[in-house]
Amino acid sequence: MTECKEKKGDAPCVSFTTFVMSLSTAALQHLGESLSIQGENQEEACVNLALARQTIDILEMIEQKTQGNLSEAEGKLLVNILYDLRMRYVKAAQETSC
Repeated sequence: MTECKEKKGDAPCVSFTTFVMSLSTAALQHLGESLSIQGENQEEACVNLALARQTIDILEMIEQKTQGNLSEAEGKLLVNILYDLRMRYVKAAQETSC
């Protein structure tokens, strides 16, 4: 893989870590977590459990398919993110059920 060199104004380089963090951020948004920048008007967070579950499933698939091919740090990051998202999903599902 070639080394990514960012230039001013370019999008950040994509690594495994930034890819996983991007998916994690999407899942958090689907779970209704407020991720707005300080000072912006915060709209009421909308929970979409189906999209959150789909994103968590994608991360689980990545974990399975990359088993044995990640650095220790990458593996720990993925395990920790999945744990956190699963716990948040359970909480959101309990809060939105009738």
